[in-house]
Amino acid sequence: MEPETAAIPATRFGSSEVAPPRATQDRIEIPDFEPNPAPSGDIGPERFLDREVSWLDFNGRVLDLAEDPDLYLLERVNFLSIFASNLDEFFMVRVAGLKRRIAAGLAVPSPAGLSPVEQLESIGEEAHELARRHARVFEEQIRPALEDESIYLTSWNELDESSKTELRTLFMEKVFPILTPLAVDPAHPFPYISGLSLNLAVVVRNPISGKELFARLKVPAQLPRLISVDGPRAGRVAGRKARFIPLEDVIAEHLDQLFPGMEVREHHTFRVTRNEDLEVEEDDAENLLQALEKELLRRRFGPPVRLEVAHDINPSIRSLLIRELGVDEDEVYEAPAPLDLRGLDVIGKIERTDLRYPRRVAHTSRFLNESETSNAANVFAAMRRRDILLHHPYDSFSTSVQAFLEQAAGDPKVQAIKQTLYRTSGDSPIVDALVDAAEAGKQVLALVEIKARFDEQANITWARKLEQAGVHVVYGIVGLKTHCKLSLVVRQEMEGLRRYCHVGTGNYHPSTARHYEDLGLLTTNQEVGEDLSRLFNQLSGYAPRATFKRLLVAPRSVRSGLIDRIEKEISNKKAGLPARVQIKVNNMVDEAIIDALYRASQAGVSVDIVVRGICSLRPGLAGLSENIRVRSILGRFLEHSRIFAFANGGDQVVYIGSADMMHRNLDRRVEALVQLNSAEDIASMVDLLNLYMDEKTSSWHLAADGSWDRHHVDADGNPLRDVQSWLLASRARQRSAAHP
Repeated sequence: MEPETAAIPATRFGSSEVAPPRATQDRIEIPDFEPNPAPSGDIGPERFLDREVSWLDFNGRVLDLAEDPDLYLLERVNFLSIFASNLDEFFMVRVAGLKRRIAAGLAVPSPAGLSPVEQLESIGEEAHELARRHARVFEEQIRPALEDESIYLTSWNELDESSKTELRTLFMEKVFPILTPLAVDPAHPFPYISGLSLNLAVVVRNPISGKELFARLKVPAQLPRLISVDGPRAGRVAGRKARFIPLEDVIAEHLDQLFPGMEVREHHTFRVTRNEDLEVEEDDAENLLQALEKELLRRRFGPPVRLEVAHDINPSIRSLLIRELGVDEDEVYEAPAPLDLRGLDVIGKIERTDLRYPRRVAHTSRFLNESETSNAANVFAAMRRRDILLHHPYDSFSTSVQAFLEQAAGDPKVQAIKQTLYRTSGDSPIVDALVDAAEAGKQVLALVEIKARFDEQANITWARKLEQAGVHVVYGIVGLKTHCKLSLVVRQEMEGLRRYCHVGTGNYHPSTARHYEDLGLLTTNQEVGEDLSRLFNQLSGYAPRATFKRLLVAPRSVRSGLIDRIEKEISNKKAGLPARVQIKVNNMVDEAIIDALYRASQAGVSVDIVVRGICSLRPGLAGLSENIRVRSILGRFLEHSRIFAFANGGDQVVYIGSADMMHRNLDRRVEALVQLNSAEDIASMVDLLNLYMDEKTSSWHLAADGSWDRHHVDADGNPLRDVQSWLLASRARQRSAAHP
């Protein structure tokens, strides 16, 4: 395939004259994919679990944590909020995608054999049940437990007069000025309802004509959803009352101020979810940034995919909303007020140490700062001594990856820095380091993925900040998202130029690095350095046929490389050599990978899979997958790392990297897996995977019928090992041993 080329305007980085940024008009040359044979036996699409149902099952596991009375109460509150946010995204993307396919007449069945209509029906039933369960958990478990701790989600009528007076003042000063009531009558058409906004449907009566009228009032998203009645420090002291009232309740109590001269007869809360997935035709986009900004504006007007209403809504108002919004009856979700329990995160942040996970401090990796006598580790010196495998958040991100880039920016011997950025924070020290490096005259390349879902606008903002500082900003390859996590620093040393590399599984995001479990490799290995140079050249220039020694790179070689490894395990098993496959990913969906794992199981190879989210593989089916075990672990940290380990006849091979086993990762993204070199690092990853799969570790087990069974206590009712707490304690023991 010949690379597509187009005239690219000249760009003078570092000056005021900057050409419009655009994606590289060069595709990675992808070899024709030869489908691998299906597993033996008379089996068809039923060998796969439906991915949409599997995703809902994942969110059900999040809800399991909210229901767990053995967890800290405020952490349970947070899991309720996370569940609500997850379900929003599911409707905005997955349900919206199915509806789009149905509308377009695309009836192609899923790998599990379901048509889009059948998928929509199956997930609709489960989504309704999950939503009902979510509401029950809050009303029957969490709310009473909070009240036992003197934390209340209260109503206006339960407040004393002093509190009401304070809230009236707050309403008039901070809420009333930004409210906009919108009438609906022959002169005023039904207003546009933005996605995920909380709204009040208000019925008022004209006392002169006696006519009832409808109005819509949007609850301002820029204000706190839950208002602390007892001040900002409420809830910090055990036994002291902390009351919170929903903002919509305060607004509802003052509707007479918004409709003077009218009688307010009733009001009801409702919420709309819209299709918010992006569709940008990059081949036709002369300026990707501008095209994306237009699409972000269009996203606000996507068609509705869900209507949430309070369960006590007037049937006539319910019918009006269904008619005006154009939703079907089965797209209406009823729940007790308050709607949108994402707002519970305000309560979840209360600083009650007795109601949340114990505080922890992430420490510098022992390989970066073995003595810990200096203020900051010399990352470059440590990397010259050995490869350093980081495990976040157990190893500090700020004193490792962040320090690596900050030291590179300030080091006069550093000549160039090349960096991929998929998601990062708005005030990111990573972005600041790249800006500092460019302003110091270093060659700095930032490969920014501005199409990172739901972070597009933020990425556009700091991409422009980088450009203005003189950083060479490129936006990857047309048709592919750049999802790999790579840093390359080139430093002038006495013996010549040396490459310092970081290959990770997680984003360069200091905030999420404190809550996401991820891995990263710091290395000066020459082959890895050469591979990263080739890959960055491919991403920023024209190098569609680049080949790699230590990396597997999607979309060319991740799927095929992993399948080759699986096939080698099959050959080793037949030859009587050690054979085993261990995989840890966020999602296991790709049919070719799953079929390869089925073939391995049929050959007698032991296959262990740790998956956080979706799994379309059915384990434990006789004659197909009886040698496959699937586990899922959720907890304090979001399990985000990807690990691929192969027994390889006794000479273990382990890869880590950014790729999940999904079509989008393997076919439509640039992903990178790096092969570990250190025997110690390889052994540590195998030990970690064994720990995740151990029967004494708390986890969910996937059955052949697609059901998940939680195993968190033993036969005697004693709690099983929480792997994340165990790893935290293990790091503390290591530090104590190193610094008695």
